[in-house]
Amino acid sequence: MAQARGGAMAVAAATVVLCLLLSHFELAQAATYTVGGTGGWAFNVAGWTKNKRFKAGDTLVFKYNPSIHNVVAVNRAGYSSCTTPKGAKVYQSGKDQIKLVKGQNYFICNYSGHCQAGMKIAVTAA
Repeated sequence: MAQARGGAMAVAAATVVLCLLLSHFELAQAATYTVGGTGGWAFNVAGWTKNKRFKAGDTLVFKYNPSIHNVVAVNRAGYSSCTTPKGAKVYQSGKDQIKLVKGQNYFICNYSGHCQAGMKIAVTAA
C-alpha cells in the first residue's frame, strides 16, 4: 500500500513538473516587437506589420514621445474612422507594452490628425 501511495505521488509530481515546463515553453514562444522598428510609433507605420506573423500573447512595444502622441486600442470601426470609441484603453507612457489577443488588434494615435496621417496599425494574431 505504501509503495502504491509513493508511486502515485511521484506521478503527481511529474505531472506538475511537466505542466510547468509546457507553460514555460508556451511563454518562451511569445515574441516582442517594437512597433515601427527603430523609428518607433510614428506617422506612416501602417505598413510596418507587412510580412510579420503575430501570435496571441506576443507583445507590441510602442515607443514614442508622450507629449505629442499616444496609443489607443480601438475596434475596427474606430480604426477605420480614426475615432476613439467610448471606453477605449488609452496608453500614454511613451513605452507601452501591449499583449496581442487572438484575432484582430487595432491601434491608433488619437491626437488630432495623427491617425488620418497614418499613425495607426491593424495586427492579426493567430
